[in-house]
Amino acid sequence: MKDYYQILGVKKESSKEEIKKAFHKLAHQHHPDKKGGDEAKFKEINEAYQILSDDSKRAQYDQFGAYNGPNGGGYGGGAGGFDFSGFQNGQGFEFDLGDIFGDIFGGGGRGSRQKRGRDISVDIQIPFSDSIFGTERKILLSKVGVCDTCSGNGGEPGSKMKTCPTCNGSGQVHENKRSIFGTFATIKTCETCFGRGEVPEKKCHTCGGSGVLKKNEEIKVVIPAGIENGEMIRLSGQGEAVASGISGDLYIKIHVENDPVFHRSGQNLETNLEIKITEALLGSERKLKTLDGDLTITIPAGISSGEILRVKNKGVPSRSGKRGDLLVKIIIKTPAKLSKTAKKIIEELKDEGL
Repeated sequence: MKDYYQILGVKKESSKEEIKKAFHKLAHQHHPDKKGGDEAKFKEINEAYQILSDDSKRAQYDQFGAYNGPNGGGYGGGAGGFDFSGFQNGQGFEFDLGDIFGDIFGGGGRGSRQKRGRDISVDIQIPFSDSIFGTERKILLSKVGVCDTCSGNGGEPGSKMKTCPTCNGSGQVHENKRSIFGTFATIKTCETCFGRGEVPEKKCHTCGGSGVLKKNEEIKVVIPAGIENGEMIRLSGQGEAVASGISGDLYIKIHVENDPVFHRSGQNLETNLEIKITEALLGSERKLKTLDGDLTITIPAGISSGEILRVKNKGVPSRSGKRGDLLVKIIIKTPAKLSKTAKKIIEELKDEGL
């Protein structure tokens, strides 16, 4: 006799939720359509789940070691598998694919999952300064969008709606399919009304009644201040539309151009400033070009090469609006050649112990 608990890898006292999770995991692993799948194993797993997921069948199995159905047929637990004798007269087991396989492969139960349009991904390159202060861009996309003529309802403007004759207003159609597991009752979206349950008396002349069509659409993208290279911006509902469903999302990947002067380090900006030896010894004031415009900074006397001068609140804005700092690294430039006068002065400084 088969041990259904062992087949699913669960204990006899396991809850229905634990049994369901175990079934989903094993079904994913052994599904015949997947690489390395095992049809026989998948069939065995499904058989175990059909017994243990049903309270009455499970109780009979726990008590007698087999479930033989209300009339002694059906599942032959002791015989080791499904009883396919019912197919001789065109009969069979009837399952809803939405219940059995929907959760496994991403669908909802009984066709409840709403259709969703395709996501779109685009790349935008922006200057370094725009990444610091933020900017706006307009991009032109060619995509499936909602029809502007009928606003997505598929009807010619002014046309009345009527109950769909194919699905009788349910938005879904039922089909029966035969397989090795039995007769599967599949539920899918009605292709006549696209799941709306009603159709226009006169179809939209622009989209042909679908409510969506391929078109060019200009979209404004707000790029926030302080965005980093490689960050993604998600615009919900700006992807491709789908008839009687929800639109996908638009993902925009930001590429920030390198700046020849400034480098970003977290919320701070870094740059180098070359100064003369005399400026380092005596101190000075220097005008520095920054992303905020020209700025005068004071170089203290006796500064060493490699020291950092910090200019407050001139760095990268955070999401809260607070800015980092501008860090200026001092580089003392040593002359390659000295005049006789300069050399004499340096020698005198050397004699002074400098």
